Amino acid sequence: MKSIIQTSILALAALASAGPVLQRAASEYVGPENGTLVIIGGNAQDDAIYQRIIDLAGGPDAPIVTIPTAEGSPTYDNNAAAAGTFRRLGAKNVTVLHTYDPKVADTEEFAAPLRAAKGVFFGGGRQWRLVDAYAGTLTERLFHDVLDRGGVVSGSSAGASIQGSFLARGDTANNQIVVGDHQVGFGFVKDVAIDQHVLVRGRQFDMFEILKVRPELLGIAIDENTALIVSKNEAEVYRGTYVIIYDGTFWAREGSELKHPPDSSSVFYFLRNGDKYDLGKRQVVV
Repeated sequence: MKSIIQTSILALAALASAGPVLQRAASEYVGPENGTLVIIGGNAQDDAIYQRIIDLAGGPDAPIVTIPTAEGSPTYDNNAAAAGTFRRLGAKNVTVLHTYDPKVADTEEFAAPLRAAKGVFFGGGRQWRLVDAYAGTLTERLFHDVLDRGGVVSGSSAGASIQGSFLARGDTANNQIVVGDHQVGFGFVKDVAIDQHVLVRGRQFDMFEILKVRPELLGIAIDENTALIVSKNEAEVYRGTYVIIYDGTFWAREGSELKHPPDSSSVFYFLRNGDKYDLGKRQVVV
């Protein structure tokens, strides 16, 4: 009973501190009905991933807005949050947009570059900073509008986790608290928790901490320099190493009939470059 009460208190505290929740129209899809997500597991070094974002945005002339806020620096230059990388690869219209003040983020003057944006990229750092700055503001609404217009929303590390509806590692104390004082992400993909740096940092078992308190969620953990590209209910691994899926089932490329995995509360499996997953049916597409 004590643990149940403590969990309930933690959940209420997280909701209270996470800022206002933006209400969105219901959709039959887990991912965006229009547009595309590019979710990168941190340490994004592969130019092919950035090029894919440029292409999904509409090419070199497409307006792209990068958001460095998660990093926590006092100021940012014009190359922040991969803006310099996008320009190096030929993007001609890249804007760095940042504030820590939600009152500023709720103004038309600040959010104006997002009105025409075809692409958004969230840089790495601590994902709760993105919530504190943008949750419930005009700026957050315009992030979603980029998708509604058929654009691309992307991000790496903290910029990956913020895309889920549940915010993994959203605690202000440190990034080792997986279920923390900020638990609500921007929800570009629904009923999903997203972790990052998973294999490089030995985080493959951490998702179970979330699923113990939120068993209805789909867990997705993405390794470094690896992307998951999401549109509607289709998710495809792009480049890099592996994406780990936590859906209570087990799948193996060589077949699982003769395998003896643990029970559904402790099992996960790996997808690699080119593998596809149906987010609605929660199963691998073979």
